[in-house]
Amino acid sequence: MATREKRTRKARKRRRGGKRAKRKQLTPGQWFEKLVAVQARLRAPNGCPWDREQTHQSLRTYLIEEAYEVVEALESGNDAKFAEEMGDLLLQIVFHSQIAREEGRFTVAEVIREIHDKMLRRHPHVFGETHAKDSAEVLRNWEAIKAEERRTTDKKGAAAGGEKRAREAAGETSLLDGVSHALPATLEGFQLTRKASRIGFDWEEAGGVLEKMREETEELKKAWGEKNDLKMEEEMGDLLFAAVNLSRFLRIDPEIALKKANAKFSRRFRSMEALARKNGRQFKDLPREEMEVFWETAKKSEGKRSLSTASGTPVKP
Repeated sequence: MATREKRTRKARKRRRGGKRAKRKQLTPGQWFEKLVAVQARLRAPNGCPWDREQTHQSLRTYLIEEAYEVVEALESGNDAKFAEEMGDLLLQIVFHSQIAREEGRFTVAEVIREIHDKMLRRHPHVFGETHAKDSAEVLRNWEAIKAEERRTTDKKGAAAGGEKRAREAAGETSLLDGVSHALPATLEGFQLTRKASRIGFDWEEAGGVLEKMREETEELKKAWGEKNDLKMEEEMGDLLFAAVNLSRFLRIDPEIALKKANAKFSRRFRSMEALARKNGRQFKDLPREEMEVFWETAKKSEGKRSLSTASGTPVKP
């Protein structure tokens, strides 16, 4: 009898195991539909009060935070964390799409269709008969297709009114029109210079940009000496813009590079505070000279990182 019960338990275990295996074999599309259904349920009348209260505006912060957390997870080298954070970012797309669906504006299916069709249009060298000899030509074609798409869209919307619409419909558009003003300043500057470079408006080599930074530094020093606040702000902006342009020229994302520098400063500062506490003191009470000594100690304690870790993140030119 005991043996029969044991066999029965094993059979049940195999069946449960089989169900788990089958669950793992769901297609990406099936998992996506399940996620969409979960978010719809959370937004339903008997769903989650917090989810039901959210709007596009209230979710803006989370969208930005999740994007940065994806980058942080990518940098960590932890694939499980990377996958988790990409899921959190995907949820934001589903969340915004659900709100739009409830308001009768668009659905998540339309979101997917739009990007699907866009990728087909913008890769005619793959899905059409156009040929591209290298990535530079691909990017030039991409910008040309994008500009044509914008003109078509603007002509259709010109009847909606507005001076801007009329100007765009008349063909008075700019290559820079697609750069969002909502971007962080470093990324906006990066995209502006990248778009300009794609039509040949660029420095010949990095040395020219470095010389421009030296020029802007001297102008900032002059404004500082004159105690001209407005001029100092302007010159500081020019210097930062030149630094962003240099990052783009070197194929380094300035936002990620600055985030890494921020993290390095934070890491070293916390190390200094820990060293002070270890010596029975508060870092804030140390004289400036001792702070400098602690800073050098914190730098040395980090050691030399490998070139692969210390190098910047390559980006599209």
